[in-house]
Amino acid sequence: MTPKPSSKSPKSSKPSRKGAGRAPKGPGGKPALILLATTHRVAPGLLTWRAWETLRSAGRVLAGSGDHPLLPYVLDAGVQVEVTEPAAAELVDAARAERIVWLAAPDGDEPLMREIGRIAVGDPLDIEVLHGSYDLPGARLLDLVSVMDTLRRECPWDAEQTHASLVRYLLEESYEVAETIEEGDLGALREELGDVLMQVAFHSVVASERTDETAFTIDDVAAGIVDKLVRRHPHVFGEVTVGGADEVNANWEEIKAAERAARNGDEASVLDGVPMGQPALSLAAQLQRRAARAGAPADLAPAGDGIGERLFELVRRARDEGVDPEAELRAISRVFRDRVKTWEREGNAP
Repeated sequence: MTPKPSSKSPKSSKPSRKGAGRAPKGPGGKPALILLATTHRVAPGLLTWRAWETLRSAGRVLAGSGDHPLLPYVLDAGVQVEVTEPAAAELVDAARAERIVWLAAPDGDEPLMREIGRIAVGDPLDIEVLHGSYDLPGARLLDLVSVMDTLRRECPWDAEQTHASLVRYLLEESYEVAETIEEGDLGALREELGDVLMQVAFHSVVASERTDETAFTIDDVAAGIVDKLVRRHPHVFGEVTVGGADEVNANWEEIKAAERAARNGDEASVLDGVPMGQPALSLAAQLQRRAARAGAPADLAPAGDGIGERLFELVRRARDEGVDPEAELRAISRVFRDRVKTWEREGNAP
């Protein structure tokens, strides 16, 4: 019976009704007790039309605290609210006399709701949990921001971290995402993506503490990627027409080239933005891809019989065959790992 804030949309979640038998009803045959639940992730006062109608037609509207976030908006709408702290039995008794709307606290008033449910089972009463607001997609990201802010203030370890100290964790979490995908462990993917998302939130809260022009918040991070995605997809958000994925890729590269030129002027290069700190195989592959897109001649690649030159040539062959050399080597490494473990289990290890 706990009217917790809903994380579902109105299409996928209906207000729940609880009661037993042919219970007494309020005036007009409507439920005698309505528990109005809202989500704290939506600005207070943004209620559904049904919630407002219910508030205006109620016999009495009750709230357990004068600090309830809905209170100013309900009062502004001309709805009278009684601030009280009734026991569950008193609330149930009041609801038997007239139609009562209880403004559930943001935490759901769980102890009170459990007690009401216990009483209602022994002496049935029609009760409805009415969700007055619903989370939008992405609303739980607000919780992540709040949790990270709290950790940064109150956890000694989190408080002393810097961008530099966090780098290795971002890399580790990213590799764990790659591993879950490569091994087909899609059940673990959600958790691993959450770990990466946490790193983004962590870097953002660290950056927000600076007082110079380098400071930014997670909203700035989100705004930047939204602007970039819109800018690089004119066939979706603009007037450009494309005939397929190849044209999308071509447009993408043209837009990126224009962005590099705007940032670096005459010094702009197709290799700008390639991170040299990435694993060597993926670095070689990315450099080769960028150079090929720019039309660089193949003889610019280093020639020789050394291991480095041969590895670089193998990367080129992998790219020509449409495979990722980094992923291919990891796949073979996993096969080798499994065979070694089998060999050990067979009693061959010293």
